[in-house]
Amino acid sequence: MDAQFTTLGAIIGLVIAIVLIIKKVQPAYSLIFGALIGGLIGGGGLDVTVSTMVSGAGSMMSSVLRILTSGILAGALIKTGSAEKIAETIVEKLGEKRAVAAISVATMIICAVGVFIDISVITVAPIALAIGKRAGLSRSGILVAMIGGGKAGNIISPNPNTIAVSEAFEQPLTSVMARNIIPGLCALAMAIFLASILVKKEGEEIQASDLEGAGDKELPGFLPAILGPAVVIIMLALRPLAGIAIDPLIALPVGGAVSTIATGKAKHFIEYTEFGLTKVIGVSILLIGTGTIAGIIKASALQYDVTTILEAMNMPAFVLAPLSGILMAAATASTTAGATVAAQTFAPTLISSGVSGLAAAAMIHAGATVLDSLPHGSFFHATGGAVNMSIGDRMKIIPFEAAIGITSTIVSVILYMVLH
Repeated sequence: MDAQFTTLGAIIGLVIAIVLIIKKVQPAYSLIFGALIGGLIGGGGLDVTVSTMVSGAGSMMSSVLRILTSGILAGALIKTGSAEKIAETIVEKLGEKRAVAAISVATMIICAVGVFIDISVITVAPIALAIGKRAGLSRSGILVAMIGGGKAGNIISPNPNTIAVSEAFEQPLTSVMARNIIPGLCALAMAIFLASILVKKEGEEIQASDLEGAGDKELPGFLPAILGPAVVIIMLALRPLAGIAIDPLIALPVGGAVSTIATGKAKHFIEYTEFGLTKVIGVSILLIGTGTIAGIIKASALQYDVTTILEAMNMPAFVLAPLSGILMAAATASTTAGATVAAQTFAPTLISSGVSGLAAAAMIHAGATVLDSLPHGSFFHATGGAVNMSIGDRMKIIPFEAAIGITSTIVSVILYMVLH
């Protein structure tokens, strides 16, 4: 399809959206308004701009439906105490001497089984703070351990970002998840390395007041806690293993139902689904807004101009995958929004350049974890609040987060393009 909008218009629209998000305007509205202005400046006219925005939002509906159903699993894991039990067990098994590794691994697994990354950090935080207080670990080291583990788990999870990328490239969700297992493990190793250095930092000791509200809770046993996520993984794995395709739209809510039954909380199932919906409704609405700006960018000359620039610099076409993930996630301060815009915009160009859909999806997804935690996004504030960290101190963590994300990105590129 020929470009309907100019590159300049698409860029201006994206910049307007970023500025509005930074100014604390609701992100979905910011993206919609940016898309509208970008389309008009880009020469599309009002009718063409609006129809392109609607079409872009419509392309997100399959992802939105799957994300909405993922709330059933997330709600069940959080409300039954399963997520916390999984984290607690991992920390206990690895022991206090390996506290940093235990915190990272616990957050990675919680995120990998379907809990969103910000909720994963918030879930593990009380346990991590208690361990940090006993072991004399610094606040920043603990936060890097949790965020790094979350980033590692996020790129191998059935979370909104993975769903959106797999949809954009029309690839099975489990295949996209599996592609980033090795990059995710490398990110985990980097997180543990960096956190181990930071935990020795003086002047950031955890105080007794930080542990308030982290009292004992009645948690399920480990096996009931892990059963729901295990069922989801088994159901999704049937496609590559046995040729039986079970859509995440089915597998995710089934896993949530199994989790409530296994933990003896079946009578609260409806209550937990309502809670889960509150956790995914925000990202679902954000994704619709993201679709409008993605529609404008996709219908602009941006992808052709970027490809031309890469060719002029003698850079291979596949560089577009990780680079677009990094830039779009930085622009939106969101893994999901960034990965979605990048995938929706550049999928045709990457595939036509000979990059496989799975490789491109993996590289974009990994790239979207590099600069996704900038201050104009909610993740920055949610994670800082989880450990009672000031904004100034939270800002100092961003380079370490970026180093973890760039690790998985580089490994992904090496695995799927350099060594391919």
